[in-house]
Amino acid sequence: MKDRENKAYRIALFGILGALALILSLFENIFLPDLPFLPAGAKPGLSNIITMFTASFAGLGGAIYITLIKAFFAFITRGTTAALMSLSGGILSTVALCIMIKYEGKNLSFIGIGIVCAVMHNMGQLACACIISGTAELINYGKYLLVFALVSGALTGLILNVVMPRLRQTVINHILQKH
Repeated sequence: MKDRENKAYRIALFGILGALALILSLFENIFLPDLPFLPAGAKPGLSNIITMFTASFAGLGGAIYITLIKAFFAFITRGTTAALMSLSGGILSTVALCIMIKYEGKNLSFIGIGIVCAVMHNMGQLACACIISGTAELINYGKYLLVFALVSGALTGLILNVVMPRLRQTVINHILQKH
């Protein structure tokens, strides 16, 4: 019975985490307008907070699950190109995240992880954009995205530094109460 309860708990938890990631994505797309001094389409990536949290306790599989949910959401709300951009940036940054999360607290903070993930996300999106458009010159856009990735990745990491202890405590306490 415990296996069933644990499986049901994990399904419910991933459902909640997926919903939180979608809410943060929706918030960014609706309430955070494109600013003229930022690269076109640049958003802070707040939903990556959920991906980072998921990777910290569920590993690569859980983090990829959240990334796939976000890409599917991009597909149904903004189309194929948005989904491909989300997926290419998301997979690359999620793999980097899962490699680096092992060093969190030892040699690396969530701020450093957030910055690297934001850079990797932008690299994945730029590569996808170059393939879709057939134009390698889009790589030149990377220098603008790099500056934004430094700021947005630091912001995401800073937020996670604040909320991660509470998130971990809540999830761990719930798991311990179940067993």
